[in-house]
Amino acid sequence: MAEPHSQIAAFDPVWAQIRSEAEEAVRREPLLGGLFHAGILHHTSLPRALASRMAMKLASPELSEQLLREIADEAYAADPGLAEAGRADLVAVYERDPACHRLVQPILFFKGYQALQAYRLGHWLWRQDRFDMAYYLQIRVSVLFGVDVHPAARMGKGIMIDHAHSIVIGETARVGDNVSMLHSVTLGGTGKEEEDRHPKICDGVLIGAGAKVLGNIRVGRCSRIAAGSVVLQDVPDCTTVAGVPAKIVGEAGCAQPSVSMHQGI
Repeated sequence: MAEPHSQIAAFDPVWAQIRSEAEEAVRREPLLGGLFHAGILHHTSLPRALASRMAMKLASPELSEQLLREIADEAYAADPGLAEAGRADLVAVYERDPACHRLVQPILFFKGYQALQAYRLGHWLWRQDRFDMAYYLQIRVSVLFGVDVHPAARMGKGIMIDHAHSIVIGETARVGDNVSMLHSVTLGGTGKEEEDRHPKICDGVLIGAGAKVLGNIRVGRCSRIAAGSVVLQDVPDCTTVAGVPAKIVGEAGCAQPSVSMHQGI
């Protein structure tokens, strides 16, 4: 039986707010009642809702929604860090994206958030040595969302991927906490190396639209990469780089560029 709403609010105010937003959405748009009930109101917690959403979005004739739901439920039960990261990502989108007015929006409508949670499920499978299932999720995310993140890549918490079109993140890439990136970002290699060959993005970095960061290089904490830049060398902490190839053009301009989302040079 579902938990009373008051118990949910006392235990998890974020989830209570999400449920309240969903209930209001049903009142305002009854024709979408099925979506809000299936996506939010039929569930008793954020992990359960995320597991259901991932299963529904990633299902195909090759793998059913029921089987994917069992995998997702297993993952969220085994690793509380998945839900912790999903919550941090959700708050990041809500706080940084001016187009996000409710917590319920990313869960149901924002492909950047959904693709990131699907990657997290694939990364969990990768760590369980379930490589083929992880690859299956990778290709489904690529087909559905236009986001191609290798399941072995490591992503921190509080990540926002805005618009999330044509995102590519390679196998040995590392992305820290509280990073923001816009569409058409590539964290890639520079050749056919087989070892550690992808960028390391430190905490608090803002990566502008269309930026390409290539090779086993470090982008220092709280730095900014201007839109359209091609970064081929290490970037010091708290700096702004721009151009092709990218060069240092100044300081980061603020303490938390990934939060402010200010992209002017």
